[in-house]
Amino acid sequence: MLDIKFIREQPEKIKQGIQKKGADISLVDKALELDNKKRKLLQEIEAIRAKKNATEKKIAEEKDKEKIIQVLKEAKEFLLIKEKELASIEEEYFKAMSLIPNPPLDDVPEGKDDKENVVLREVGKKPQFDFTPQDYLTLGENLDMIDVKRAAKISGSRFGILKRGAATLEVALIKFIFDKLTKKGFIPIFPPVLIKPRPFWGMGYLDRGAEEVYYLAKDDLYLVGTSEQIIGPMHLDEVFQEEDLPLRYVSFSSCFRREAGSYGKDTKGILRVHQFDKIEMFVFCKPEDSVKEHQFLLSMEEEIMKDLKIPYRVLNICTGDLGDPAVAKYDIEAWLPGQNKGEGEYRETHSTSNCTDFQSRRLNIKFKNKKTGKNELVHTLNGTALALGRGIVAVMENYQTKDGKIRVPRALWRYTNGVKIFS
Repeated sequence: MLDIKFIREQPEKIKQGIQKKGADISLVDKALELDNKKRKLLQEIEAIRAKKNATEKKIAEEKDKEKIIQVLKEAKEFLLIKEKELASIEEEYFKAMSLIPNPPLDDVPEGKDDKENVVLREVGKKPQFDFTPQDYLTLGENLDMIDVKRAAKISGSRFGILKRGAATLEVALIKFIFDKLTKKGFIPIFPPVLIKPRPFWGMGYLDRGAEEVYYLAKDDLYLVGTSEQIIGPMHLDEVFQEEDLPLRYVSFSSCFRREAGSYGKDTKGILRVHQFDKIEMFVFCKPEDSVKEHQFLLSMEEEIMKDLKIPYRVLNICTGDLGDPAVAKYDIEAWLPGQNKGEGEYRETHSTSNCTDFQSRRLNIKFKNKKTGKNELVHTLNGTALALGRGIVAVMENYQTKDGKIRVPRALWRYTNGVKIFS
């Protein structure tokens, strides 16, 4: 959620920013209109309360007490009407404010959709095979590492079972990444995957995109779509000391998505499923440090890919492809040589976003500024350390052999109990 003072002072700048995201600029006018009504009504209510309080103090001095009592009764009834009107306006105002996305930073490339994302760099040498590389699902089924048929039998479409080498790879990747990031000062956590409505709303994913979320009506709980959604609210209504920042977490969790808008896309295999595992980084920092922290998260993602020796490219996400909370975002796409019938293609494995104070304002998370002595909103950032299913896919396709086996990246040898090849 944005600062209403910022909207009052620079409405045109906000309109220009959210328009780049494809949002309706009339939301700004609506919020300002309701804000004006709310403030006028508050002034009216305060004036009536002041007169009522003054009259109550004078009642002992008045001879015609019945008349005064009647006046006070009418004032009380009038206040009840106005307060009810205020509550209705505040609810409408809150909804309007909730729908205004975070405007992108000025240096974010403009574009309408993911086709206009900007490739910043390609890193790593693509593997050269003296055979036509197979896709991961063919490899996985031949090696009995991935079982989508039995997963469909027990859970339906868009599910998969990781077996044998694939399961070993997932555990190895978790250990490898947790070791790397904890050495960098990240605090490891395994959070719940069920979240209450208020903290989930606070992360900015329910106002738009609720159709992607699994909701348990009987329990009034949501299943998280990514563990960042539950890390941010951990510090709901808290105030950090300045010296505690930046505070960095690395989290493992299973994630759940309906994939409502992906009809016909990746219907086979484990690239796009309803349940997947993910390692997520999350940062709370001072406002002046969020751009630097964003680059730091990206550098961690790149370091992981370089250690695994998986070729990748970095994309600067355009304005039209940014989610509501983010002002800037980078994606990393791994090279998958087995896709497109062995021609290969890049597919997303990581993303990292700077959400500034959009989430912390909703969640009321602040820090004590030593210079001013005031409590100020922190900035929040998130970054995928690895979408594990896609990481496994990238390893399988890049490390495949001519006879259909899978070599283990050297960085993972210590985590696979010495196994260097899956056959």
